[in-house]
Amino acid sequence: MARLEVVQLPVLKDNYVYLVREPATGAVGVVDPAVVEPVIGALRERDWQLTHILNTHHHGDHVGGNLELKRLTGCTIVGPRHDRERIPGIDVEVGDGDTYRFGGAEARVFFVPGHTRGHIAYWFAESDALFCGDTLFALGCGRLFEGTPQQMWSSLSRIRALPEATRVYCAHEYTQANARFALTIEPGNRALAERSKAVDAARAEGRPTVPSTIGEECLSNPFLRPESPEIRRRLGLDHADDTAVFAEVRRRKDNF
Repeated sequence: MARLEVVQLPVLKDNYVYLVREPATGAVGVVDPAVVEPVIGALRERDWQLTHILNTHHHGDHVGGNLELKRLTGCTIVGPRHDRERIPGIDVEVGDGDTYRFGGAEARVFFVPGHTRGHIAYWFAESDALFCGDTLFALGCGRLFEGTPQQMWSSLSRIRALPEATRVYCAHEYTQANARFALTIEPGNRALAERSKAVDAARAEGRPTVPSTIGEECLSNPFLRPESPEIRRRLGLDHADDTAVFAEVRRRKDNF
């Protein structure tokens, strides 16, 4: 099977919307369409016909374009079963462990609550692509608006177990701010220091820092590294369990 074509669209202040095309069938999806106009413009530019919307969660900057795009194109809206009442225009409900056929591609669905109670992620294994909404960010993770630290750590644990080459298509360009915080938590991490410099250089040139990879995140994202002796020492949690360490990192980021 041919790999998915992914087009990254910066919208609003710092959101990313993704157009995803499956070459064998021509199926075209949009992941978390915050707004309509940039999506329609990118489709017209490529002469693509939208067939699907893939939603990860209900927040307005992820579903704001759902109903208008459905009206304009007749596309099928796919979203989380646990949050169906908050996904505008939902046609297909999916949940943990489900597989969803997108043209000739197959997405495995992960239930990853924490940021919201119904959040899901889509993993296209054959394309090394993860669309994770606001659960995992480059060098960060989502705020716990509707979930607990235990839920979020469980969700992140599942994501970090994916293959290292998996590209992390998260929904926001938060990496530079995340890096500044991460360096206060694990300043001795060489991979983090080098990545932070690369992030600064990319942003100075107006380049995106997304997608990253699971491998990069496991080496440098403090939210995925509660086992780190340096992090535990700096937090004064040498003998705590991983959830407690994660919770304290998240608390500090909330107040950073």
